[in-house]
Amino acid sequence: MIAHVEPFHATTIGRLAYELAAEGRDVIHMEYGQPSTGAPAAAIAAAHAVLDAEAGGYWESPALRERIARHYAEAYGATVSPEQVFLTCGASPAFVLALSCLFRPGARVALARPGYVAYRNAMRTLYIEPVELPCGPAERYQVTAAAIDALDPEPEGLILASPANPTGTVIAPEELAAIAQVCARKGIAVISDEIYHGLTYGMTADSVLQHVPDALVVNSFSKWFSMAGWRLGWLVVPPHLIDAARARIANLFLTPPVLAQHAGLVAFDCTEELEGHHANYARNREVLLAALPRLGLQRIAPPDGAFYIWADIGHLTNDSFAFCRQLLADTGVATAPGIDFDPVDGNRFIRLSFAVSTPEIEDAIERMVPWFAARREAVGA
Repeated sequence: MIAHVEPFHATTIGRLAYELAAEGRDVIHMEYGQPSTGAPAAAIAAAHAVLDAEAGGYWESPALRERIARHYAEAYGATVSPEQVFLTCGASPAFVLALSCLFRPGARVALARPGYVAYRNAMRTLYIEPVELPCGPAERYQVTAAAIDALDPEPEGLILASPANPTGTVIAPEELAAIAQVCARKGIAVISDEIYHGLTYGMTADSVLQHVPDALVVNSFSKWFSMAGWRLGWLVVPPHLIDAARARIANLFLTPPVLAQHAGLVAFDCTEELEGHHANYARNREVLLAALPRLGLQRIAPPDGAFYIWADIGHLTNDSFAFCRQLLADTGVATAPGIDFDPVDGNRFIRLSFAVSTPEIEDAIERMVPWFAARREAVGA
């Protein structure tokens, strides 16, 4: 039997957006969760130097693994050895690697709904059963210790994401500690997607390693480091899974690009430039939040982190995919339909990324305001 995997509808919107751009339309890309900025200048310079001097090959940078391990000590006070760090071609292979190290086919793994589409689909590809926990405003769109404790039968695993995609919400430290206690008591393995760490607004996000030392942690250079196209990520595994991870990565993925590894090592010390990107996201967030009433969008998830607004459009449509397609066709603004992130209620939500430039955010708002007004008038909302 071949696993059934649902499509990623945001990529369809993205393809349509690029087709419109190729026809000469002015398109604003708010459909993808990727920074519009490039890699840090020093990281690019390092890559140029390596490209001119080395042939490249299968290689895993010991220096980068050591730097990542040191990052956990510096940022979170967590002890991680370089041997626990596995470099991957982005966060997606790291997530598949984590799932394959932990779970047998048929295992039940809990996760929040709404949540990142690839969690559900990667699990199904590996014949792991996703157990989606509905999370709304009352839970701040995050799983809770009480919800996990109430599951019967209890799952073998739990996926956490804080800040989360698509909502941007952060799990409070005390709730994360309570979740850790439930998982320890019930023997539930934890995978934490921490790809948006560093991108919070007025708060910080704990690493799950501060509460669950034997958790598996996924991260990447795509978001904070503004290096999505370099395809570089990592997975932290507990010591008892090092051999299992090493065997799987050698057979399934080999190594990430050599240039990306050299650039990533340098990027870790480009703090000033990267904080500038962060400040830009913060400005964009404020501009977009201030404009939401003009769009008639009143119900959103609290965007504590990442660079997304998760907005309820149920008063305007019951088909978020068609809504996003029409919005793109009429205005040139590309957004992500909620059905990717929530197969039950996502038909009434959209996700807007504010990882573009501030002028693009302002332009997108001016294009969307009359379009949303016309939509409200048409449906009598």
